[in-house]
This record gives sequence, structure tokens and C-alpha cells, in this order.
Amino acid sequence: MAERSFKAEVEDLRLGAGQTFTGEGILALTKALLENGVAYVGGYQGAPISHLMDVLADAQELLGELGVRFEANANEAAAAAMLAASVHYPMRGAVTFKGSVGVNVASDALANLASSGVTGGALVIVGEDYGEGSSIMQERTHAFAMKSQFWLLDPRPNLPSIVQAVSDGFELSEVSNTPVMLMVRIRSCHVTGSFQTRDNQRPTLTVKEALSNPRSDFARVVLPPMSFAHEQDKVKNRWPAAEKFIRERGLNEVFGPKSDFGIVVQGGMYNGLIRALQRLGLADIYGDSAVPIYVLNVTYPLISDEFLEFCAGKDHVLVIEEGQPEFIETQLGSFLYRAESAVRLHGKGLFPLAGEYTGAVMLEAVTGFLKTAAPEMLAAVVRSPNVDRPAIPDLSKTVPIRPPGFCTGCPERPIFSAMKLVEKELGKHQIAADIGCHLFASLPPFEIGGATMGYGLGPAANAAFDGGGARRPIAIIGDGGFWHNGLSSSFTNMAFNKSDGVAIVVDNFYSAATGGQDVMSSRADNATKATKNPISKALAGIGIDWVRQIDHTYDVKKMRDTIREALTTDAPGPKVIVASSECMLNKQRREKPLRAAAIKQGRRVDIPRFGIDEAVCTGDHACIRLSGCPSLSLKKLDDPLRDDPVASIDQSCVGCGNCGEVADAAVLCPSFYRADVVHNPSGFELRLAGFRARVIGALQRRRDAKRLVFGGAA
Repeated sequence: MAERSFKAEVEDLRLGAGQTFTGEGILALTKALLENGVAYVGGYQGAPISHLMDVLADAQELLGELGVRFEANANEAAAAAMLAASVHYPMRGAVTFKGSVGVNVASDALANLASSGVTGGALVIVGEDYGEGSSIMQERTHAFAMKSQFWLLDPRPNLPSIVQAVSDGFELSEVSNTPVMLMVRIRSCHVTGSFQTRDNQRPTLTVKEALSNPRSDFARVVLPPMSFAHEQDKVKNRWPAAEKFIRERGLNEVFGPKSDFGIVVQGGMYNGLIRALQRLGLADIYGDSAVPIYVLNVTYPLISDEFLEFCAGKDHVLVIEEGQPEFIETQLGSFLYRAESAVRLHGKGLFPLAGEYTGAVMLEAVTGFLKTAAPEMLAAVVRSPNVDRPAIPDLSKTVPIRPPGFCTGCPERPIFSAMKLVEKELGKHQIAADIGCHLFASLPPFEIGGATMGYGLGPAANAAFDGGGARRPIAIIGDGGFWHNGLSSSFTNMAFNKSDGVAIVVDNFYSAATGGQDVMSSRADNATKATKNPISKALAGIGIDWVRQIDHTYDVKKMRDTIREALTTDAPGPKVIVASSECMLNKQRREKPLRAAAIKQGRRVDIPRFGIDEAVCTGDHACIRLSGCPSLSLKKLDDPLRDDPVASIDQSCVGCGNCGEVADAAVLCPSFYRADVVHNPSGFELRLAGFRARVIGALQRRRDAKRLVFGGAA
């Protein structure tokens, strides 16, 4: 069950020539693929590109009508390997995955693909997720494009430019026999707009037709001596063909008037630059700029003579390149040096060396450049009060950080509550983490989990500690990571080396962290994918015998006892706990609409909620330290005799019961209670509730009366 359904929007993918498409960048990308005769599409979900996979999954009926093959791949390496279809066959293929981490996983397949070259157009759509809000390490796809000689497109973030980049990318790939990367930043993926559509095109050669006429060419096999010939082909034929196409087609763009200064900008950063110029009064609302701009919609390869033409007659040029190292700035500087140009190049220094180029960063850097290159322009414009704003204080000294955390009711939370209880008994253990929601356990209040070495590599990361010791190492891995890479790389490693370590597979039924897509072990029916394949069976298949399946992680006692058993048993070999409960977000997405419909129809619905008896709560807050649920907070009592705040449960509670389970397992306190909110109760329930209210009211009045009497006597 994906985070979002696109079934309604998918109908717009049928629009034909001359019609107007309005929607998100992700949908525009899909429409562009269909308009350009793509024969097959694959990929692996990951922000900000997850929704592209969801759109393709929802559009399978249309894809089938056009003869397009869609594959939801097991991982990015499998996706990249799909592009082998374009090596020998003149078929257009596209795969998609998350920027640098996806490229890292797919690197072996991509390197081989770039070496052999392609006959059909091969497009790798990568979602770049750079900046403080990113969920990954701060790296750039650009380095891989340079290493393996992929051409890298970075189009301006508007729908017409993105759609055109898909068309240009396929043609560039075919002309130069080279795979092409199309980078769409997070803002490009979710930008909304419109463009004029064309008719969808059936592939000139479908996958089924290719199977009827198999082809092969040993010259494209990556083995010596062919691999040596591939390298020569790259520089002697493919590169010149790419440069010629880029220049003749005008893939890079120049805006603004002639001047003695100018700005070079990555296509994806164009909107931020125009906004900064607008705030300086140097661009209008339509984007017309008073400053010359050279837009690099192709950031690799860079075209030397095109850049030097832009620099002709200029004294100062600013390069806007987000991220580090400054690959583009260095290359452009090399062009100027070889041409013996006197142009002064600006870039890093005015801009920070690393970090996202936000609106504030862009405005400050562009202003600094213009103070040097064109001070008269700044003097002539109406100054914005934001341009010479006072320095922003370092808020990190006063405002606490807000790291990510588990959702309310998350079934992973009780797993780590149980681990904390075991840690109290047996001491601290060496724990390796993995990529996924469970990584939040490395943060307070749990502080469980250490290094992460890649998706599905949690248990493999503990291999060095698996030689026997005072305590067994523990590894955490999710079900998404298990099927992505974990089964082959981590668990076969444990089984083959007769590991004595413990691994906990956090099974929440989906690839939850990427948006709730189904995986092999998902327990829902999926019309096009094989689900309901238990993780425990896969583990048994590679020879791991000690496996414990827990189907209700909210049972903290059972979780605690099972983890303790795994850490203390004398059984040889790997010990694996498969801890299964459905992702609460996905569960709520499924159940809330059904519940609302039932209430509207007048059917009886009871919704569990939990609360805390303020009179019983002692205010030690151990429940919060062991649970960390966002719905658990503090409440100050209006009681002069009680200074400390008590625990309180707010209305975001989803009734999972974890707080009460934790309190019970840890023997904290009996202050938790459950109350069922009943919608559309029966007549008997209404009468019973009325009777209870009268009895309770009478007892409360009696108690209050006694208090008044004793109070008066005092």
C-alpha cells in the first residue's frame, strides 16, 4: 500500500497532441516517457523519486496497452541491470532511483553499461535529495557521471523543461551510444505546472518483439580486449558526438543581455537564482533577467567553446554549483586557463563550500558577487530590507534540535522498549543498525544502534564482532532492507560463517520508510506482485535454524523474553528474531476511511484510546523514557501540593497500547487505562452509560459534600 495513490491522476497520462497537462513533476516525467516511446521502465523507490514508482504501478493498465514493460525491481542494482536490454536492441529504456545512494548500489551494473555502451536510448532518472532535510549522506551523483562517463542532465525545475529533458536525454543517448542520467531535485519532483502534451508513442521495438529476434554482439561484452576498445570509443567517438548534439540542439540556455559579467548556474538551481535576482530588482516575475545567465541543463559533459563564448567580453563570472567538491567550477576554471582568459571566476567562497543553497544563501552570495562585478547595478535598484539584514544568531545554542522519530503507534517502538529492558538486565551490547525507520532508535530516548553501512547491511556490519566475546553482537534490519540486499549480503554471510550473533528483522509489512510500497513479505494481496512470502522461510532456506517469529510486537513482555533468550541461549549458529506488526501509518491510511464510512452509515464503531489517571501518576516519567511516543507529553496540574508535571496522553493517540504494555513489562505504575470511544452506540449502551453517569455523579457529589464538611470543621 503506497503512501499515495495516483489512480485518478494517471488518467491524465492519456492526454494527446495539443492538450494541456497540469500536475506534479513526477507525473510529467511519466507522461514524457510515454510520449517518447519508452519500451521498458524499472526502478526502486526512494525519496524524492518514490512517487514515480507509485505512478508507474498505478498506470500499469496504460503501460500494457502501449506494450511497455514495467518492473518494480528488488534494488537499484537490479534496476540498472535492466538497461542491458538497450545494449543490443534499439529499445528505449528508463530506470529510476534515489540519487547518490541508489547510484552507489547500482554502481557495478552502471559501470558495465557505460563501458559497453548502448544501441537504444538508456535513461537513468535519479532523484537528488541534497540538503539538511535529506535522509542520506551528503554526496553528489555528478562524481559517478564523471567516473563512468554518463552524460548528466540537470534541467530547469519547470514542467516544460523536465519533459523536454526526457526527450533530449533519449536522443542524446542514442546519438552518442551512451547512457544518460537525468537528475531531478526534490523541488523538481514536486513542482506543479503545465505543458502541452503530445500523443503517447508505442515503442518502435517492444520487449516481446525483441524476444522474437534475439541479437548479440561480442564487441559490446565488457571483457578484454573489448573493454580497452570501449575506453577509446568513449573519448574518440561517444564524447564528440555528445558535445555536437548538446551544442547543436541548444540543450544549455543563455538568458539576459550582453554585459561584462555573468552567472553560470546548474539548471536545477535556476529558480533559486531568478528569485534572488527578483528580490534585488534585477529580474521580473516572468524570469526576464537584467543579468546574463548561462544555464547548464547538461552539467556533464561541459562544452568548452560554448562556455568560452559566454565569457567573451566579460571580466567576472559567478559559478553557482551546489554541493562539494566543486566539479563544475574546477572544470570551467580549467577551460579559462587553457584559453589564457583573464576572466575572474567566482564561486565557492561567495557560496558556502557545502550545504543546500537556500533562498537566503543564494541572495547573499549573488549580492556579494554583484558588489564586486557590478556595484552600479546594486546602487541603482531599490534595496530590499532583506539584502543587508543583520546576522542571524546561532539558534542552536538556544533552540533544541528536532531529530526524526517514530510515528505515534509505530510497531517498532515496543521492540526497542524491550531491548532497553534487556539491556538493563544483561548490560550494553554492540549493536549495528541499518537503513530504515528503525534507525530512529539510535536517537533518544532509546539510543540503540550504531553505524549504518548501507541498505541491508546491518548484520554484515557486525561481522568483525562475531568472533566470540563476553556478549553477542546484535544487528537491526528492516523488511525492506532484508529483501533489498540483506538476504544475500547479510544473512548468507552469517549462515556461511556460522555466526553466533543476533539479528532482529523489523517487519512492518512494507518498505515503509520509502512510502509504504509492498515487498515480498507484505501480507496484503497485490494484483501484479508476489507477496505473502515469509521472511522466516527465506531464512530457513539458507540454513538458519534458530528463528523466532513474533506477530505482535506490542507485546513488550514477549519481545523482551525472546531477545533475552537469543542473547543467552546455548544454540549454535545465527539467532534471528522476525518482529512483525503492520506499519501504523499504513494501517491508519487503510482503516480511517473505512471507519469514517461506517460511522457515517450509522454502524457501531468503537475506537480505543488510552489515558493516564492523574491522581495515580507519580510524575517520574519512566513511561516516556521507555516509550518516547509523540502522544505522551507532560501536563502541569492545578494542584499547589504537586509541583512536578504528570504524564499525559493527547488526542493524537491511535490506541496501540504500547504505553500500557511498557508500563506493565517494566513494572512502572498502574496509572494507564484504556477507554473505548463508541460511535453510534446501541440503545442498551446508551441506557447503561446514562446509569453509570448517574451513579458516578452521585458518588462524586457525596465525596464533594464530605470534603466541604471536613473542610469547614478544619
